[in-house]
Amino acid sequence: MPDTNKSPRLRTVDKVKPPYPLNQFPADFGQKLGKEIVYLLATKSTPSLEGSEWEQVFASCIGAEWKPSNVGLDDVIWNVCAWGAKTVKSPHPHKTENIRLISGRNSLSYSFSQKDLAADPQSMGNDVLNIWNTRVESVRAKFSHLRTVVLIKSNDLTELAVFETETILYPPNNFIWQRNQRDNLEAYEKGTNFHRFTWQPHGSQFTIIESVPKECLLIKVKSPQKLDKDEVLKALNFDNKWVTVTNRK
Repeated sequence: MPDTNKSPRLRTVDKVKPPYPLNQFPADFGQKLGKEIVYLLATKSTPSLEGSEWEQVFASCIGAEWKPSNVGLDDVIWNVCAWGAKTVKSPHPHKTENIRLISGRNSLSYSFSQKDLAADPQSMGNDVLNIWNTRVESVRAKFSHLRTVVLIKSNDLTELAVFETETILYPPNNFIWQRNQRDNLEAYEKGTNFHRFTWQPHGSQFTIIESVPKECLLIKVKSPQKLDKDEVLKALNFDNKWVTVTNRK
């Protein structure tokens, strides 16, 4: 019998090349990202980079377009390629081997009218993956290549690791679902027993566990001196007339 879990080659995908091979970022990408981080550290009161701000920074560094979407898988676009962007904190980004990516809320109640949270874990887990797969399929219908770019960051943003992974479909029959002590569902890959997913019934949060590839880009930056607020306003030739204050009548 044929192996139904194999991923077929698709002519339309194979013919259209991505902007660059997976994890082979443009030559100046690391320097550009480091420059953005130094700017953030110099201008922000606290070292933070996440969510839409990371999407915008990544898009700028590769020369792509930032177009936030409701799905969250295609917030950065470059021709036929789209990216979702995630950030993860780690005390040692350069040594991190596995990370957990919060990847949306897969609500069985909304999608399947499933109210019984104590139902068979395998059946529930399969439905959780079906929600993810449907979401990915809808985006892949518009783009030849779909990726997730992950920023692993230290608390002070001076140590970073960046990598990409293909945003793929997960055949439900490749995984075994079971409940843990917290009553969350966990999925393990058949054959390897690698813990791949976690789903929380209360809140419907879906988490994917990814292994950090060897091709991961490692970056370190020097923390700059904070820009003085008054000096910045002076350089801008700030005038009190720029601010208008009124009361609601």
